[in-house]
Amino acid sequence: MIEPRVIHKYPNRRLYDTVESRYIALADLRRLVLEKVLFLVRDKKTGADITRVVLLQIIAEQEERSGAIMSEEFLSQLICSYGGTMQAFIGQYLEQSLRLFLQQQQQMNQRMRSMVGMDPGGMTQLANLAEENFQRWKETQDRLLQGFLDAGKP
Repeated sequence: MIEPRVIHKYPNRRLYDTVESRYIALADLRRLVLEKVLFLVRDKKTGADITRVVLLQIIAEQEERSGAIMSEEFLSQLICSYGGTMQAFIGQYLEQSLRLFLQQQQQMNQRMRSMVGMDPGGMTQLANLAEENFQRWKETQDRLLQGFLDAGKP
């Protein structure tokens, strides 16, 4: 198993990459995420794993700089879900939904590349593919939601 790269976060909020032996910024951590490099952020003073907190900081920075993905309504609903009976399931649900969406996007991109020289009827195929992907996504979401509801029953 590959050991994750260790990043130390100092009390002055600076991040230090132990592999590259240099201070880095959140943008550098974002690059590592995009490159699928495993890393672990540890508070230098306490030794606590603060990776999730730092990833949330990266998301907050992206939301501010690059345009929002999450609406205020979505964020409010997410905040309200903490402490509720379904809290444990919401994270799994959102993670699986995004994973499915990204897989479908990748499939769509692959099909688009294979259809570069497509005839005018190719757009119909593309529309059919989009509809098929949507139906699969909806069915998966329905099954997942039903599983959550069934799990919550006494």
